[in-house]
Amino acid sequence: MGGDGYGTAPNPGDLGWDDGLFRDDARAHAPEAPGIPGQRSPRPGSHRAGGGDGGPGGPDGLTGPGHRRGGQRGRRKAKSGKRRALKWVAIGTSVAVLGTAGAAFGYYEYLASKIRKGQRVSGDTHAIKSKANANGDTPLNILILGSDSRADPEDKKLGGASDSVGERADVIMIAHLSADRSNMSLVSIPRDTRVDIPRCTDPKTHRDYPATNDIINASLARGGAGCTLATVQNLTGGLYIDHWLKIDFAGVVKMADVLGGAQVCVQQNVDDHPTKAQPGGSHLHMTKGTHTVKGQQALQWLRTRHAFGSDAMRSKAQHMYMSSLLRNLRSQNLFSNPGRLNDIATKAMEAFEVSSEIGTPKKLYDLGMQLKSIPPDRTTMLTMPHVADPKDPQAHYVVAPSASTVWSLMRNDVAMDANGKAATPGAKPTPTTPAGPPAEAPGTIPVSVLNGTAGTAGGVPTGHRAADVSQALIAKGFAKAASVQQQAPSPSTTVVYPTSGGAQGKSDALSVAKALGFPAKSVKASADVQAITVTVGADWKAGTDYAKTLPTAGSVPTDSDAMNGAEDSTKNCMYVEPAYRF
Repeated sequence: MGGDGYGTAPNPGDLGWDDGLFRDDARAHAPEAPGIPGQRSPRPGSHRAGGGDGGPGGPDGLTGPGHRRGGQRGRRKAKSGKRRALKWVAIGTSVAVLGTAGAAFGYYEYLASKIRKGQRVSGDTHAIKSKANANGDTPLNILILGSDSRADPEDKKLGGASDSVGERADVIMIAHLSADRSNMSLVSIPRDTRVDIPRCTDPKTHRDYPATNDIINASLARGGAGCTLATVQNLTGGLYIDHWLKIDFAGVVKMADVLGGAQVCVQQNVDDHPTKAQPGGSHLHMTKGTHTVKGQQALQWLRTRHAFGSDAMRSKAQHMYMSSLLRNLRSQNLFSNPGRLNDIATKAMEAFEVSSEIGTPKKLYDLGMQLKSIPPDRTTMLTMPHVADPKDPQAHYVVAPSASTVWSLMRNDVAMDANGKAATPGAKPTPTTPAGPPAEAPGTIPVSVLNGTAGTAGGVPTGHRAADVSQALIAKGFAKAASVQQQAPSPSTTVVYPTSGGAQGKSDALSVAKALGFPAKSVKASADVQAITVTVGADWKAGTDYAKTLPTAGSVPTDSDAMNGAEDSTKNCMYVEPAYRF
């Protein structure tokens, strides 16, 4: 092959290949000659190929003993040629494979370069990740934020926040995937809800923001998405948020276009225009009935608030859009269309900013596959129960008492739909052997009990709850249990033990939890307490057996405006306020 213009063929062994693949016996696997079943392709130089010197067998066309050496030389040349040909086939195949792998790696790197990442948490919060169940699985909670930022020129054209106000969270949703990935819930928190925002530090500017009581959408400008995450964890009574995803106006438009849009519906013609009373407006202009919205119109739909009457109604409109979008995506087999799948992946990487721990294409792909696996009838969309804010009842909300049931469902990983498989009658949970030392005698364990039934700052507590629970513990042998007079508003009941207590402290706390019917998986360590501390939250306002307060599947509050993902939401079209009709 040295004279064929390609240089010397490399030794397959030098490339790490199996030299056995290149032995002479590879001829036994040569393909059949075209058009002649069962016949091998003729070898150059053999008598079947017409010889190498003119005719069959030799230069004179004769055959016989006198010409065997010439035939043997021809066969040896044929063998050598076959080996060289096989080498180059293997080399060419390997180059093709490596080229394909290189292209795939290049595309992966291209996608990775598109991802914008940020710090997961940037505020004061003490939520602890959920413990795994008996199968080693944990639930997954994702905070989804829609930003009204105008930092990008595209966002400015679409109408973002004013520069003086800073970035705000127009959309705040918690997506909860059950530990077994059989069901999912999506809970919207109205952006105009008044909450306690903790102390936050902006990870980009390093500016410190003190704790404050404000509207929750202001948290995004006080330390980024990580500050909103900390705020939500505290609001929900310690629900651990694993990741956050943030999308701006331009990102919504891109994703709406590439995903093919969603069906929405209005009862009357709508024109969400600025008015004297409300200078803003989404500029949604649509005739009554059902429409498929894409691009900028999808953004207008998701932002419409005044025409639909309130921020809570905007959440309902967003649920209508997302429910339809999920149904549309499930009806498409994206894996049969790699080009479309790649287009969606590219646009998604450009559209979203994500918390850094999931900031790779593979992790985001895996997350998408988990979302895809949940059927529509096991998906529930709802809005956090809320009531008018006493400080500004016309514009803002505060968390309603029934919200504690929603948080309890999520913290305890209880399905918000009732469509799951019923437990086998008579089945008993698999017993587990507790790790660590045995608990001390109940009478030797100090326990502090606090009344947190107010739920949040400004709420009304239930009287004597700390005293009632401490007396119940004393009756069960915990003679050192005592109620604490100070109020400790908490949406949920908690049982914590001092971090310094180690394994023994944990065992003692589990003993206390068992006496109260409190879930063992929810017992946590804390550096902020000196003794085992029970905080009776807003989810336990009566009785002394916490287990009786745990919600059952499908027990969502009636004021949460819940919708099942299998429902056709366009059968319940959005009502348009008279001032915004045409």
